[in-house]
Amino acid sequence: MDLGTVAVVGGGIIGSLTAREIVHRHPASRVLLIDRDFVGCGASRRSAGLHFPRGKNERVRRMSEHSQRFYERLKAGQPASPIHPVGMSVVSRADHGDLERIYADLVRRDDSPSELDACGAEVRVPPGTSVWDVGGANYADVHRLVQALVTGLRPRVDVREAVRVTAVEPGDAGVGLALSTGDRLFADRVVLAPGPWLDAPAWADLVAPLGARVKKIVALHIDQHVDESDRAVVFHDEDAFLLPLAYRGHWLFSYTCQDWDVDPDEVGADLVEHDVERARECLSRYAPSLAPRCTSGRVFCDAFSASGEPLVRRLDPGGRVVFAGAANGSGYRLAPAIAAEAVQLFDMSVKGSLR
Repeated sequence: MDLGTVAVVGGGIIGSLTAREIVHRHPASRVLLIDRDFVGCGASRRSAGLHFPRGKNERVRRMSEHSQRFYERLKAGQPASPIHPVGMSVVSRADHGDLERIYADLVRRDDSPSELDACGAEVRVPPGTSVWDVGGANYADVHRLVQALVTGLRPRVDVREAVRVTAVEPGDAGVGLALSTGDRLFADRVVLAPGPWLDAPAWADLVAPLGARVKKIVALHIDQHVDESDRAVVFHDEDAFLLPLAYRGHWLFSYTCQDWDVDPDEVGADLVEHDVERARECLSRYAPSLAPRCTSGRVFCDAFSASGEPLVRRLDPGGRVVFAGAANGSGYRLAPAIAAEAVQLFDMSVKGSLR
């Protein structure tokens, strides 16, 4: 099946994997990958890059499992890929039945531990809380991974970097695209994978009915040596985690920031006082000795859906423009599945038109 010319707008982990999915499933199609910066330099560059097999409902669990299989195959076929398996412990008050509906490969580790060792410190396990092992976790240098993926795609994909899309004009016969270079393109289909740039003038009106919002994301760095045997610790009830980043030689603490409706062009990359205060307050409940050591970190934002599920939706009556994103801070974790769903929407449209 030939999809014709497909333009993928946004060269982060979702966009690059969507381009890869099209190339692998429809090799006769022409694919363009367009990014306002270098590929992988938006939200993907600052991503913690943690994957673990969990989902709030059946669809997201299925997507997570699809992505896990994809990354395992990618790592097996390309051992140099910057993807690193990691052990994981989950700390939660929830019972086994509730957690089993969320996490795959869940094993009770201890009914009543008082503490764990992580990041060179004692991590408290509050009374009434259990610790669970979760298999299948990995983390990645997402920026490097996107660069590697796109390098492999270049012989078959027209990659345009530092090129902004200034207009997206769907019609009955295809989609017109205007570019910041002055060029105009005509594509049969377009995938919008803009990350947090939901309000870009070129597609703001198309995306607005989705009801997605942009939220700030903050993670703090802890300068502590990382061993290969170190495990990630997920504080399920807090929606936070400690992650050993061996490729950078330090730990990362991610917590849930509640700064909504931010502009990705104005967030900036610098930590501010309340970012650090909130992170330290959260971490102090579990590892008070680590909180003062959170003195640096990473800041950006991501798109979030109202349902908490990723959005893969047709944006025009003809189904020629598809939105892929709003992964709720889980872009790396769910990107392979999001890409597969986006291409599947085009497949369904083409098959329908052939009947």
